[in-house]
Amino acid sequence: MKQLVVLSGKGGTGKTSVAAAFAHLAVQLNVVLADADVDAANLELVLAPEVQETHEFMGGQVAVIDAARCLMCGTCFEVCRFDAVFEGEASYHVDPIACDGCAACVTQCPEEAIHMEPQRAGRWMRSQSRYGPLVHAALLPAQENSGKLVTMVKQQARLLALDRGADLVLVDGPPGIGCPVISAASGADLVVAVAEPTVSGIHDLERLQKTTDHFNLPVLVCINKADVYPEGAAAIEAYCRERGLALAGRIPFDAAVVEAMTQGEPVTAYRPASPAAAALRAVWEQVLVALDLRGESR
Repeated sequence: MKQLVVLSGKGGTGKTSVAAAFAHLAVQLNVVLADADVDAANLELVLAPEVQETHEFMGGQVAVIDAARCLMCGTCFEVCRFDAVFEGEASYHVDPIACDGCAACVTQCPEEAIHMEPQRAGRWMRSQSRYGPLVHAALLPAQENSGKLVTMVKQQARLLALDRGADLVLVDGPPGIGCPVISAASGADLVVAVAEPTVSGIHDLERLQKTTDHFNLPVLVCINKADVYPEGAAAIEAYCRERGLALAGRIPFDAAVVEAMTQGEPVTAYRPASPAAAALRAVWEQVLVALDLRGESR
């Protein structure tokens, strides 16, 4: 079983459009899909999956004050560094959004009127899409621990893939280079880095490459909307040559991609003869070669 993760150095490069096209093109494989962008999941918008299971994700703890035991001494208010404690009419209270879970108020309360409770930080789902099973998640607003939720998504996708004897786990990763990206890329057999030919495109790719290099992950680069700024695309190609990065291809700007997204379809399914679809198929062939999956079938 191989793991393919689609990443980008920043949001808005077309990463999910590429991942959705790969999901469509992977029909010859036994594949499990995962959307690891838990802060802003978009793959489900394209694949329109039917949710089969929903599970709560507990991402930490929050302080709770027992109003019956609170003597309004104000100690919790004084020791809280996150301004999460506020004064009520009969007792102090904790703002669960502002609470960082440090438990300083618990240890300092002279009446032992404060305790920690698990906090629901999001949910993860197992669904069935038209291109295979999808594991995805949603982090609740203002919640942290997105890296842990990404790990949960990856673990569940991998377990499902093992149960199904899958050839491939295809992961639409989060943008950037932070903890969620590290969690998504962990254990990957190949990373497809989607770059855009903008002023910051090389910088974003360089940041992402440093991250993948640190974890010894093989990378294929594809340039999305390459013809919008040819000079920028050429600069990214030159960067790839200098750094020994394999270039999987250029994807042209194509209005069919926008049309496909608004219709909830990968462009390779919606307009298979479009320039972007043709370029994505060529990139997918490079991915199959890199993963040694060309001979696999259902």
